[in-house]
Amino acid sequence: MTGTRTALVTGASGGLGAAFAAELAARGYALVLTARGRDRLEALAAGLRERHGGEVAVLPADLTEPAGLAAVEERLAAGTDLLVNNAGTFGGVAPFAVGAVAAEEHKIALNVVATVRLTRAALPPMVGRGSGGILNVSSVAGFLNAPGGAVYCATKAFVTSFTETVRAETTGLGVSVTVLCPGATRTDARPGRRSRLGPLLDPAFVVRAGLDALAAGRPLCVPGLEYKSRVLLARHMPRGLTRTIFHRGWGRSQASVAKEANS
Repeated sequence: MTGTRTALVTGASGGLGAAFAAELAARGYALVLTARGRDRLEALAAGLRERHGGEVAVLPADLTEPAGLAAVEERLAAGTDLLVNNAGTFGGVAPFAVGAVAAEEHKIALNVVATVRLTRAALPPMVGRGSGGILNVSSVAGFLNAPGGAVYCATKAFVTSFTETVRAETTGLGVSVTVLCPGATRTDARPGRRSRLGPLLDPAFVVRAGLDALAAGRPLCVPGLEYKSRVLLARHMPRGLTRTIFHRGWGRSQASVAKEANS
């Protein structure tokens, strides 16, 4: 496999992570797949080896635990051509006054801390050799501040800002850094055509859009015309008007839940 590009994908056992793994295997990458569950990773890896004949290694790790995070950092520090920071968690929809603090801390650990730590581990070898790519998966929710997802939206706003800034800091160094901000995406747990946020996107479409944006050197990718329009409006309209247009009573409904739960 000498000369083969290597990609490490986090959160690879399902959803967008599995779609990234499939697309990158089809593009000829040797893969390192990481997620918490070894069995699902092994099954995915076996299927990809059978279909594409490439090298697929698995690295089971919980990125919210010090040992798991350190193991993936060590692998990245050894050098890889592409890091896809896909691992993340949404959790349930609930007002902040109701949700468990431990669950919110878990979102911060996975969505923010792991993304920062793994980006930092991958970047120096890439800068040193003058090549490589990092694709951090954020969300359009980071622009919309949707009630019921206070911490999730905040973590994704962080990922977007962080990635765009790192991208600016690596200008001219041969390293491509892109943030992918998909809207609601179809999974086994989320079938159908639409969510409250907008249309459900096909995972393969989202993955190709993100990888193509990275290859083109674009700092930000929002797949889908409807979501592009929403983000454009959210970025440039007064924030009060954004809340009026997009939240459509979300805030009041979540306030009612908080009031009932704390009465």
